Amino acid sequence: MDKFYHSVHLEPDLCKGCINCLKRCPTEAIRVRNGKASIIKEYCIDCGECVRICPHHAKKAATDKIEDLNKHKYKIALPPPSLYAQFNNLDDKSLVLDALLSMGFDDVFEVAAAAEIVSEITRKLLAGKDNSLPLPRALPIISSACPAITRLIRVRFPNLIDLISPLTSPMEIAAEMAIERALKQTSFSRDEIGVFFITPCPAKYAAINSPLRKEKSKVSGALSMSELYPMLLHHMKQISSNKIVLPITNQTAMTDIPTTSGRIGISWGGRGGEAGGLITDNILAADGIENVIRVLEDLEDDKLKNLHFIELNSCNGGCVGGVLTVENPYIANVKLNALRKYLPVSGMRLNEGKIPECAFSKGRIVYLPVYNLGDTVSQSIKVMKEADSVMKELPGLDCGCCGAPTCQTHAEDVARGTASKNDCIHIMREYMSQLRVDN
Repeated sequence: MDKFYHSVHLEPDLCKGCINCLKRCPTEAIRVRNGKASIIKEYCIDCGECVRICPHHAKKAATDKIEDLNKHKYKIALPPPSLYAQFNNLDDKSLVLDALLSMGFDDVFEVAAAAEIVSEITRKLLAGKDNSLPLPRALPIISSACPAITRLIRVRFPNLIDLISPLTSPMEIAAEMAIERALKQTSFSRDEIGVFFITPCPAKYAAINSPLRKEKSKVSGALSMSELYPMLLHHMKQISSNKIVLPITNQTAMTDIPTTSGRIGISWGGRGGEAGGLITDNILAADGIENVIRVLEDLEDDKLKNLHFIELNSCNGGCVGGVLTVENPYIANVKLNALRKYLPVSGMRLNEGKIPECAFSKGRIVYLPVYNLGDTVSQSIKVMKEADSVMKELPGLDCGCCGAPTCQTHAEDVARGTASKNDCIHIMREYMSQLRVDN
């Protein structure tokens, strides 16, 4: 089974043993035992819902720190389109890019620009007229941009794995193109170049450490958008008031470097942005993990006919709704719409129609059978029968007081030997009543 890095983790000292996270987790990856929550790593997809819902801030998302930039002589920032939606009254994204240079980055490459390349290739892929492109195994194609969704499919919807787009994520393509540009324009070696994504969610950081279809990511690390926000805001204000000049050691101001993304790329930051860039009607876009699961269930049941492409985002509102953002996702979508209003439709196109090698992932996506009740079929059947027997004694209230999200999961935990039947307060109450009667 693949090993998967997890950004989301628990701070035990902050956990109060409440069941808010337990009921919210879409993959039933959390248990509360001995008054503390714990995360079953095999089930976790790093969607960050537990981080969002925890009232005690006991769930954390690991990212790199700003000090980690100093490990590299040449530092490149990869700002996603969702970053622009965090700032009020932003009418020119160059201000954000200049601020990144002012902070100490030597170059900036917009992930939105790489997103436009992905959109163009996807349009060609769906048209089926380019013989140089691999034919989709089946339709509809499911976007591979959200790592939480691809992980969800791998653990819960194995029959849909072949529908995941063969295209690399815009983050990875942006990293490859940024590194290639740096090697051409500077004297730095590859080992001296650091590429850092500014992440709106823990899933992207997990994807950097455990990339899809490849052994190692080209991205060196990821900085939390919420942690970077106050520093960026300070530098933006300084630049706007002409109180700061970009360091000579950095690249020239972004006003001198074409900002390559247009409406299509910027739209990727919000809901339906990727699907909207395909310029076709046979698409579906869903955001929010509960909505996504319903779509995947319908797709698995063959209820969705005549669709060509499905965009799925784990967070409400799209990437602007990530747990590491600072702005309300609905307001952020309004800001994105305002920012893209006067931009060209697309700022980045394929060079002479040639598709870069980094655009397609050659590795396979494998099913992760984490929910199997045993290591063998016979063992699974045995555990299943035991779970069914336990389930008949449970009240079916799904209250979560036992420390498992549902009665069914509690029954399975009892059958596996990781929980006791008496953890259910209703069974324990009956047990105590019987003791009083007997005595």
